[in-house]
Amino acid sequence: MKKIEAIIRKSKFLEVKEALHEVGVNFFSYWDVTGQGNQKEGHVYRGVSYSTSDIQRRYLSIVVNDDFEEITVKTIMKSAVTGEVGDGKIFVSDIKEAYRIRTGEQGGETLR
Repeated sequence: MKKIEAIIRKSKFLEVKEALHEVGVNFFSYWDVTGQGNQKEGHVYRGVSYSTSDIQRRYLSIVVNDDFEEITVKTIMKSAVTGEVGDGKIFVSDIKEAYRIRTGEQGGETLR
């Protein structure tokens, strides 16, 4: 099993979510996060422009069986891209084990 963590633009979230559902990734968690990166966002408040290094993004956490890793990563990359600085990052790590609390199942079957 693999854990795929993606940090994407909030404006691309709906597109990414729909694309993941189309390829069969129907369960994941997400959070609104603030971070810092190479991109600087400009803001206007009461007619005054200013820039900040705090960037609003959406963080996705997805656990898939090994055979879904490639399609999941490709789907996120294709649907989250704008071609501009700040499109985000994807991290993939191994998951040693998973358990379904309700039934006691373990392993890859818990993801179905």
